[in-house]
Amino acid sequence: QVQPVESGGGLVQAGGSLRLSCAASGRTFSRYGMGWFRQAPGKEREFVAAISGSGRITNYADSVKGRFTISRDNAKNAVYLQMNNVKPEDTAVYYCAADGGSWYDKVSPVHEYDRWGQGTQVTVSS
Repeated sequence: QVQPVESGGGLVQAGGSLRLSCAASGRTFSRYGMGWFRQAPGKEREFVAAISGSGRITNYADSVKGRFTISRDNAKNAVYLQMNNVKPEDTAVYYCAADGGSWYDKVSPVHEYDRWGQGTQVTVSS
């Protein structure tokens, strides 16, 4: 089982870029699908992006398609979220999460993510 820890959040102007990092403990990191989620003030947590254990399969929320890219480096037990052309509505606490692990390479349904980091704040100014 992995334990994610996020970093890289901060203040950025609209149209700018930011890269979030998620470091995860564990010796079988490649067996875990990973996802990024976010929660804005007064709103429910929402899915942002996900990546399978191998990195071959990715999925994105419609709101970030074409702007955000999820990637992973299994040798470093890390997953990243490259955020380009950010918008004020991207402001949120961003969470990295791991699914329950699998022998299969897949992007998991949202409900299967059960290990969460503490979150990192991203604020996009106008």
